[in-house]
Amino acid sequence: MTARVLVPFATGVEEIEFVTVVDVLRRAGIDVCAASLDGKTVTGRSGLRMLPDRGLDEVLDEDWDMIVLPGGLPNAHLLRDDERIKRLVERLRSQDKTIAAICAAPTALAAYGLTAGRRVTSYPSCRQEMEALEPSSVYVDEAVVEDGCLLTSRGPGTALAFALRLVARLCGEERAAVLREEIVAG
Repeated sequence: MTARVLVPFATGVEEIEFVTVVDVLRRAGIDVCAASLDGKTVTGRSGLRMLPDRGLDEVLDEDWDMIVLPGGLPNAHLLRDDERIKRLVERLRSQDKTIAAICAAPTALAAYGLTAGRRVTSYPSCRQEMEALEPSSVYVDEAVVEDGCLLTSRGPGTALAFALRLVARLCGEERAAVLREEIVAG
C-alpha cells in the first residue's frame, strides 16, 4: 500500500521547502496531496504561484500517514491558526502517525502542545517563540530532529535532508539512500 502524505500550504509558503518536500516524496513513489487552505492558487514568499492538488476541506476526512507543514510567513502562522489543521494534526497524533514541520512551522506544533518534553528544532529566529509556546520543549540546533512521531527541521537549506528523512520514515533507509544517489544529494 502506498503511503499518503498531506502537505497543506498558504500565502507566503517558503517555496524551497514546499517544492522540495512534495518533489522528493513523489520521486519516492509516495502519494502526496498539496492542499491549499482555500483550494486556490497560492503565492509563496518569493512570489512564485503554486497550484494546489485540492482544497483542504476536500481532504479533511481522508486517511493520511503523515502531515508535513512547510514554513515561510505568513504561511506558518496561517497553518498554526487554522482549526482544521489543528484537528488534523491532533488526529494523526492520536493515531501515532508522523507529524513533520520545517522552518517557522514547528511553532504550530508548539502552539498545539505537541512539542512538550520532545526534542525539536526550527528556523533559528523562531527558537524564542518555540520556547515561549511550549517551555518544556528541548530545542536542538540540528538540521533535522526526530522525536517519536515528530520530525522537525530548520529551514530552506535543510529542506532536502528533511525530505529524505521523511522518505526514510515512510519507505525505509534503503529507499532514501537510493533516492539520495539518484538526485545526487551527496
